[in-house]
Amino acid sequence: MNIILLGPQGSGKGTQARLLVEKYGFNYFESGAYLRKMGEMYPEIKKIMDSGQLVPDKEFTSYLTAYLDSENMYDGIIFDGFPRTLDQYNFLKIWLEQKQVKMDLVFVIEISEDETVRRLGGRKLDPKTGKIYNLITEKLPEGVDKNSLVQRDDDKEEAIKKRLEIYNTKTVELVSEISKKSKVVKINGERSVEEIHSEISSIIDQLQK
Repeated sequence: MNIILLGPQGSGKGTQARLLVEKYGFNYFESGAYLRKMGEMYPEIKKIMDSGQLVPDKEFTSYLTAYLDSENMYDGIIFDGFPRTLDQYNFLKIWLEQKQVKMDLVFVIEISEDETVRRLGGRKLDPKTGKIYNLITEKLPEGVDKNSLVQRDDDKEEAIKKRLEIYNTKTVELVSEISKKSKVVKINGERSVEEIHSEISSIIDQLQK
């Protein structure tokens, strides 16, 4: 089973993806983390991301192909934040068909714009480990010094609003197109992590029966 998790920045996609990986053993592809790693290698990618823009589809999909092939990862995947555009979706659909698998389920986690800005304002990066923590929605693990955490450039309010504009113009039409081929479920993301996880898990369990 392959699953896409979509939603605006700060909607909790990553948290829900990790819970699903832990419960069901899915492979996990998180586009943001992978692109940040690419940004460390390629300054032009980091510049695009810091401005709040999306990496061009052609570049992104070429990186994605290389990564998934290197990991021999074709099925049982949670796609977190990918695809974000129709071109990316069309690429993914063709790629899955070539591997003789399909996209089974799409969850769209919905939160308001105000909630997005509020949550991302509390998101901090540990420069030593590269891990990201949200001081609003989660408790820091033992040993993590709150004062050592920093805010990423793409989590500042101006960049957040640019990304939300992109999300609203591109991802909304993307969801409409995906629904023609795959089951799409909209999830209220302004609830507790446990409530959201319970609803998503229930839907997955029903499909696996």
